[in-house]
Amino acid sequence: MTNILILGGTTEARQLAGKLACRQDFSITLSLAGRTESPVAQGVPVRTGGFGGAEGLATYLRQERIHLVIDATHPYAAHISTNAAEAVRQSGVPILALRRPGWEPVAGDRWTLVDNVPEAARALGTPPRRVFLAIGRQEAGAFEVAPQHRYLIRSVDPVEPKLAVPDALYLLARGPFPEPDERALLEKYGIDAVVSKNSGGDATYGKIAAARALGIEVIMVRRPPLPDVPSAESVDQLAAMVDHLFEPVAERGV
Repeated sequence: MTNILILGGTTEARQLAGKLACRQDFSITLSLAGRTESPVAQGVPVRTGGFGGAEGLATYLRQERIHLVIDATHPYAAHISTNAAEAVRQSGVPILALRRPGWEPVAGDRWTLVDNVPEAARALGTPPRRVFLAIGRQEAGAFEVAPQHRYLIRSVDPVEPKLAVPDALYLLARGPFPEPDERALLEKYGIDAVVSKNSGGDATYGKIAAARALGIEVIMVRRPPLPDVPSAESVDQLAAMVDHLFEPVAERGV
């Protein structure tokens, strides 16, 4: 039996786990950080919570006799990806990564690129604006330094504590978010600035397309640097890499 640990938290991680679980010679464990209070059903055994840094993960890999680590975390989970790369170095376990391509600006986009969320808060400027925060709940507090703006904040789980700003409205929702719905949302609340991370993929691109159609500025947080490990851009590509790494017994002619 080949033991595979998938570091997840993304739609692609769940899809990949389901795809690999079809192999009877694979034992799949999907690891979630536990930051989402009510994650969707994953379809394979799930481990929730941290490992205790790179050394803790390396110990887990040895104890559980893991044969392959797949980093399918969010593009902004750089700390987890760094720990994973160091853990496999310590343990000698191979690693593959699922790296979803980022979005690229096209004609009509009004992107202001920034390196991190605090910089995004500063990029909104001094005059009051109506801002759609679509960065999740973890870093929303960074915008307390700019209380003059009116905020529409969308997240999967509640933002706790609430932001110490005079005007903030909270929406609880889980994607995907189609472009027509996003356009209606931006128009309803008179949004004139969208703050987003460059997550890539189709599920949350609707707000970017809607902002383009409405001529709205997007403050786009660049992706952090990630470890250089063997990777693929799609679930199918990565599944093929795993199949090649662990060819089914029947295909080896045994």
